Amino acid sequence: MSAPLILASSSIYRRELLTRLQLPFVCLSPEIDESPLDQERPEATALRLAQLKAKKVALQEPNALIIGCDQVAMLDGVQMGKPMTHANASKQLRTMRGREVIFHSALCLYNAKTQAMQATVVPYTVQFRNLSDTQIESYLNKEQPYHCAGSAKSEGLGIAIIEKMQGDDPNALIGLPLIALVNMLANENVSVL
Repeated sequence: MSAPLILASSSIYRRELLTRLQLPFVCLSPEIDESPLDQERPEATALRLAQLKAKKVALQEPNALIIGCDQVAMLDGVQMGKPMTHANASKQLRTMRGREVIFHSALCLYNAKTQAMQATVVPYTVQFRNLSDTQIESYLNKEQPYHCAGSAKSEGLGIAIIEKMQGDDPNALIGLPLIALVNMLANENVSVL
């Protein structure tokens, strides 16, 4: 691989996922405003933020291949981002219990040298269990998923609050659609195998 590969993220979960591809990479955390724009659809927010993260890192690394990611959860057409606090997470989970939530995981691969941008949004649907307030509090106290869209970590204890999941790539739910990324890397002549 001639160009360095950079993950534009501070997420330990995305870093762990990218490690599975056994390619050398570094992480750089872009500091951006992740607020949705007025009237912006959740998938559009996720895609815009993923691209913005990659382009921001490109300012520091003009010869790199940069992976940008973002995820926005949607319930009844309303965006549900990272709760950041226990109170917000509790409110999110009470709203989502017994309901279906769509997680929009955006991915882009930006070639900073050629300015070629590949981007996609991979949806993943999650049906949450009809949890009691006690179960919600127990989960939040044990896992504290305050930096996860939708207040749940399916790769951890959060699997216990999920009734079923549906989508093309289970990695998308964790925040980095690896199937799409392998295809994008191949388009940049980067072979995983």
